[in-house]
Amino acid sequence: MSAITVHNVTTGEIKIEEMTEEEVSKRVAESAAALAAEAAKASEKAALLERLGITQDEAKLLLS
Repeated sequence: MSAITVHNVTTGEIKIEEMTEEEVSKRVAESAAALAAEAAKASEKAALLERLGITQDEAKLLLS
């Protein structure tokens, strides 16, 4: 079993709760999906900058 720390910021209470294998698997899958989405977004941005023929710094300058 894995454990997770739950911190209630309103009351200041901190609890350590056990997670089932199903919960662990779900969190791992969610993390993997989030990382894949970030990678896809970064790839799309890089492709757009390449099509525009500008660097990331130049894009930041244009958008500031």
